[in-house]
Amino acid sequence: MSTQLDLVVRAERTVTTEGEVPLTIGVRDGSIVAVEPPGADLSASRVLELADDEVLMPGVVDSHVHVNDPGRTEWEGFTSATRAAAAGGVTTIVDMPLNSIPPTVDVAALDVKQKTAAGQAFVDVGFWGGAVPGNVPDLRPLHDAGVFGFKCFLLHSGVDEFPPLDAEQLEAAMREIASFDGLLIVHAEDAHAIEDAPVVPGTHYHDFLASRPRDAENLAVQQVIGLARATGCRVHILHVSSSDALPLISSARREGVRISAETCPHYLSFTAEEIPDGATQYKCCPPIRETGNRDQLWEGLREGTLGLVVSDHSPSTVDLKLLDVGDFAAAWGGISSLQLSLPAVWTEARRRGFGLADVSRWMSQGPAAQTGMRRKGRLEVGYDADLCVLAPEETFVVDVHRLHHKNAITAYAGRELAGVVRSTWLRGERIDIDAEPRGRLLRRGQT
Repeated sequence: MSTQLDLVVRAERTVTTEGEVPLTIGVRDGSIVAVEPPGADLSASRVLELADDEVLMPGVVDSHVHVNDPGRTEWEGFTSATRAAAAGGVTTIVDMPLNSIPPTVDVAALDVKQKTAAGQAFVDVGFWGGAVPGNVPDLRPLHDAGVFGFKCFLLHSGVDEFPPLDAEQLEAAMREIASFDGLLIVHAEDAHAIEDAPVVPGTHYHDFLASRPRDAENLAVQQVIGLARATGCRVHILHVSSSDALPLISSARREGVRISAETCPHYLSFTAEEIPDGATQYKCCPPIRETGNRDQLWEGLREGTLGLVVSDHSPSTVDLKLLDVGDFAAAWGGISSLQLSLPAVWTEARRRGFGLADVSRWMSQGPAAQTGMRRKGRLEVGYDADLCVLAPEETFVVDVHRLHHKNAITAYAGRELAGVVRSTWLRGERIDIDAEPRGRLLRRGQT
């Protein structure tokens, strides 16, 4: 190119939509402006030559993160969460509307959250809005203010300030969101099925699993599909843990229902059979299920029914996990994994014959496409130069004290994972988590 570039990256292994290929990438003003064969004559003020054991990937886009800031900053915060993201190869997150106080259910609350995040973010940050009882008039203003869509619950969310929608309220929200072609993302567990399930306090994981049966997910997914068919609303099923829901989603999609679905690293990594008594660091809702169920979730990714893998990073303070008593019924449900999602998924994926191009499709391209981010998730001309340099064969053992999450607890503690993130780059600049944060706040339609 005749004009000197800001950065040239040369990699023998570059993850593209077609697989891994050797490429030379040129960056100017934060954007990828050249994608050339190896040896291309590109000049820049800085040149990054990847080592033989390194792979260049698009930065991970994690569209399911609970930052909890403001209001529950002792659980997490924008500084700690985005440091963890950068350390794990994540260059963009989308923050969930609940667990912060106030929840993001109107424009005023969104403004509070954006002002809180400003100047704290080491990676780019977008925001989901919330759909709760009584806020239908707030949905379009939130959409116009730039949220990427709206989250709702069909049962108690775990925090009183973000109540669930009943069937009538769900339909009203979907009709309103459909009117401006927005996106509704759903925590799909049926309240009545959960109420009818046995609740046995104590340390046995199988008792907790019985309290969150697959039928609760399956019934909720059926309800969402029926209303999406009736209203024309775009819908997305969050954190699918029940493999029984996959045929329902696949069939609805074939019928023309505009539905997508995700799963999470913990459902792909752990199994109910391996969770020890009292190990409440594994508690999440919906729950980690049996080995056969996990295998079917992987098949759902292989077949494309599940298009995204996102962290559902849902941290809390250590005391809320009740590790001293190990009571699954009473402990906070959520797994901290933002920094570990990429290696956790890669560790399991490579055992099943998947490649890094598959992982990137689930963790970068898929979330970017689902949220409508037109400049994220790919190493192509016109995209942001958001890069992850990964050593895929290097392994490490998870030490909670080396994580940047605010609270030193995770279900992955002591687990050996493959894939060490050597560096993370945001718009062509290497992220230094000890320097000033340079992340931007994102609006739907502007990235």
